[in-house]
Amino acid sequence: MKVLKYVLLGLLLVAIFFGVTKGPKYLRAMEIAEKSEMEHIEDTFINMDQYFDYKTVSKSSKPFQFERKPNSALPETFNYKNETFNTEDFLDSSYTQGFLVIQDDTIVYENYWRGQKEDTRHISWSMAKSVISALLGIAQAEGHMGSVEKTVDEYLPEMKGTGYEGVTVKDVLQMSTGVKFNEDYGDPKSDIQRWFRTFALGESQDEFATTLVNEREPGTYNHYVSINTHVLGMILVRTTGQSISSYFKEKLWEPMGAEHEAYWLKDENDMEMALGGLNATLRDYAKVGRLFLNKGNWNGKQLVPASWVTESLTMDKEHVTPSSKNSAHPDSGYGYQWWIPAGNDGEFWARGVFNQYIYVNPTTRTVIVKNSANQNFYDMTNPHSLGTYNLEMMRAIAYRNYNKEDSLD
Repeated sequence: MKVLKYVLLGLLLVAIFFGVTKGPKYLRAMEIAEKSEMEHIEDTFINMDQYFDYKTVSKSSKPFQFERKPNSALPETFNYKNETFNTEDFLDSSYTQGFLVIQDDTIVYENYWRGQKEDTRHISWSMAKSVISALLGIAQAEGHMGSVEKTVDEYLPEMKGTGYEGVTVKDVLQMSTGVKFNEDYGDPKSDIQRWFRTFALGESQDEFATTLVNEREPGTYNHYVSINTHVLGMILVRTTGQSISSYFKEKLWEPMGAEHEAYWLKDENDMEMALGGLNATLRDYAKVGRLFLNKGNWNGKQLVPASWVTESLTMDKEHVTPSSKNSAHPDSGYGYQWWIPAGNDGEFWARGVFNQYIYVNPTTRTVIVKNSANQNFYDMTNPHSLGTYNLEMMRAIAYRNYNKEDSLD
């Protein structure tokens, strides 16, 4: 009886321990799971700070404001694959929350729906990857990080014996690591969903990265793996000695003149979600596009080295070019964490799930930003969910001849 009593007491203590230490985490994870259901994401995507831990990034001491014209009429329709789409209907059907068009440094169209406003911070998802790339370019120029030809494990010895051992930083930047990973957001058993569950529990993303293995020769196949960007974030932190948020604030957010506070989601080890955890306003996202449109130069100050911008937007190997047979994404080319569409206009864009975009067209001097909470995003037969259709809409807008006669206001 004494043995049984001690066993029961031990089980009670274990239950109390997990209830106190683990219970809140699991309750939060359950709430996050509920708020991730499609009927809730319009609200969730503009209130991520209510469900996750985060680090605040203060606004700039000298905010930059774009010049503004009255809203110009968007092109009524655009065409793609022998179909004609009404532009405003397309924006509505893709559950757009914020849409901004800038040409020649002037806002020519800005609108908000579904709860988002001018000062609302919306989750970036994978648009943040392009920001991480820019920060690495700065770190390299400052002498913190060496050549991109160095391997991950040279910077992160803990990656020896993982899928990242012997993989160059350049291959990580170009999503060509050869790491085995299922990025299917609609598959509850996929690796990206497995990662998200651990993040929702606050667990270490660094540790998650060490669990991945290699399935292909690095540098031979373009395969999008979100954890690649987390590894870049680890390298950034290790080489600069600063957190992602701190370095971001100092090197980009302050000098670009951010008008509003931003915040980065983080795990229980205080590490930011490098692969998609930035939350900012529509206009401040546009400043990232403007910076790269101007080859890293911001009003006369070179924030990101021009050489890094050029490398970021150069497809220097066959497997990162559009239509490559050695790519899991033949609809687009890929640079240093930027997508590069086929065409002759030098276009490039940052893309995030549920249709987040920063589109840049150097030919027409256009930057377009789209925040969305597309409830049909997992339906790959729905044109409003597909990047190729969104791209054609933005191209039509970029070539629209905006003028005062088209004013809606």
